[in-house]
Amino acid sequence: MSTRNISISDDAYARLAALKKPNESFSQVIRRITGKRSILELAGILSEQEAREFKQAVGDSRKLSKYRLAGIEKEWKNPTGSKEK
Repeated sequence: MSTRNISISDDAYARLAALKKPNESFSQVIRRITGKRSILELAGILSEQEAREFKQAVGDSRKLSKYRLAGIEKEWKNPTGSKEK
């Protein structure tokens, strides 16, 4: 495998070194942190209470979006504000 030399600032190096696991090369660190992730990695990240609150917030947001969309649709159908016949 070929290699490349890159220049990074001292603070970027410190951040990368902080992420480095024992016996892991910097190339391996970069591959690990820039690799594709699965949504399944998020499973279990929230407590049951946090999950309930999040679900409620999403539901509330969806209801508000539907309400706003209905208002926009009504405006499009009746842009002058006159009563529909």
